[in-house]
Amino acid sequence: MMHLFTQFLLALFATLGFAVIFRVPARHIPACVVVGALGWITYLLTDYSLGSPVMGCFFGACMVGLCSIIAARLFKEAMTIFVIPGILCLVPGAKIFYTMEAFLRSDIEDMAEVGIQTLMMAGAIAMGLLVMGAIIKVFWALVHKTVSIKDKL
Repeated sequence: MMHLFTQFLLALFATLGFAVIFRVPARHIPACVVVGALGWITYLLTDYSLGSPVMGCFFGACMVGLCSIIAARLFKEAMTIFVIPGILCLVPGAKIFYTMEAFLRSDIEDMAEVGIQTLMMAGAIAMGLLVMGAIIKVFWALVHKTVSIKDKL
């Protein structure tokens, strides 16, 4: 449990660094760091329980997308203010490095294995954000349709 708390704190600080680099307004920084840390913890828990970093990236990106949508609605700001710093902790930078290292060593098998997993993780991040955005749009459409039906009665 202490390991998860440490990871949560480190993700907070990493997201804080990205928020500062991207010049997020000061009033939005606390929400940004929570979004990034929750995405990272979701990644870790999913990776641990399912044994799949690809699924971890997918569910981590879903969490970042959901929290970003909520924060954007609360602050009446664009969702990208919260998504960009929050998602950067999930980007498989080390895997990209190991892919290039294997390429430079001419280890084609290792390069293909790590490279495919890296591409799948990057695709899972994109799909997680896309899926969460679509689910929220459908949810709001149903809510608005239900409200408009009640108004007519």
